Amino acid sequence: MQKTLALALALTLVSSLMTNAAATDIRIYPSFTEVRERVSSAGKTLSVALPQEAWNGVIQGSLDLEGLNFDSAVQKLEANWLSSLEGKQVFLRRDDKDGPKVEPVTLVRAKDLLVRDAGGKYFTVQYSQLQFDVLPPANPLTPSQTLVFGLTQPGSGTLSYLTRSVSWSPRYTLKASDAGAQLTALADIRNGSDQPYEVKNTELYAGDVNVQGENMPMPALMMMRATAGVAADAPKIQSGGELRGLYKYTLSTAFILPANSVVTLPFITPKLSTFERYVGLSTYFSTEKQTGTLSRFYRFTADDRLPAGPITVREEGRIVGQTNINDMRKGGKVEFMLGDDPDVAYTRTVQSVQQVKDSKGNVTKSTYKVTYAFESSKSRAVRAEVTERVGGRKVFIDNAPAVQNQASAELRVDIPANGKVSKSFTVVVDNS
Repeated sequence: MQKTLALALALTLVSSLMTNAAATDIRIYPSFTEVRERVSSAGKTLSVALPQEAWNGVIQGSLDLEGLNFDSAVQKLEANWLSSLEGKQVFLRRDDKDGPKVEPVTLVRAKDLLVRDAGGKYFTVQYSQLQFDVLPPANPLTPSQTLVFGLTQPGSGTLSYLTRSVSWSPRYTLKASDAGAQLTALADIRNGSDQPYEVKNTELYAGDVNVQGENMPMPALMMMRATAGVAADAPKIQSGGELRGLYKYTLSTAFILPANSVVTLPFITPKLSTFERYVGLSTYFSTEKQTGTLSRFYRFTADDRLPAGPITVREEGRIVGQTNINDMRKGGKVEFMLGDDPDVAYTRTVQSVQQVKDSKGNVTKSTYKVTYAFESSKSRAVRAEVTERVGGRKVFIDNAPAVQNQASAELRVDIPANGKVSKSFTVVVDNS
């Protein structure tokens, strides 16, 4: 916990790369993370080395130094570790018919691995052929970025930056059965860089946060369960309340976020205050006859705020579909479709009841009767819901007041097991 995360602090330029995870505080948002590290200097120069693998994900212009006043800051690219051996002796391993042989050579250029043998001949090699009499770092060919701050006075502060390499997202599982339903969630914390993180304090934020800068590509990640990437006493995610439209969560303890990994932790288990299954259809009004099948829908409300994320639905332990839900407030209605239900068919017919024409013969007002006939082959009763959008200057649905431009007709009907049922509504479109 004494090393810094991706930051090696000194009063002069630091040329060596870090090889182990080190401690920091991070604030993880859905698409980026703020990394925060305490820094200090006894003089008026503060130098910070950031490994290139960490720098690759930094959002341009996001570096900031809080609590320390400075009058200049210079960023420069430092050479990699192998460059420090240029002009020095290293060892070359070569395989021939008599077996592997090792010979001393001089490293001339680290950039293209040009060496010179004892006979004065120059040639290039592969890094895997080289051997050293000192321990190389984990990424010997990776350069580092160095920041040098000219301070107005010595002191301590916080260096922060935004990175696309670390993010988080929840994922939900809705477990349903005849006895009811339960919603649980996991939080996936992703590290898409080659830099490991030993995290002291972690905050997760859910909500819509826009930052400048281009998205960095995320490499393929290795999924890790919490017990594989975290200490035996895995941290717990706790609610931290609302912050100006965002929702905050904190981790109870420190944990390790390995390079190129996903650490998964239990998130929330909200109680469902309502839960419904139904078959449904959402369509637009037309005068044409229609036939088809309805779709499978789920609807529920929860006693906790739900950040946006994918949801998997299981019925009696079997997966019946996956989709995504949007951010939802506490007590808000979550509703989604999982696909067609071939067991419930419908036939829609439209009868023209009346038409009113103006003096030129143009139809200005039309009355229609829309009928839906449902047929189910299910062994149990099922609720069917239809929403039909009707456009017009003034629209009347049954006996409801007029609605301008667009109105919605809604049908709710229970279809008995292996049964049939019909229901109608009246539409008046007044364009006069």
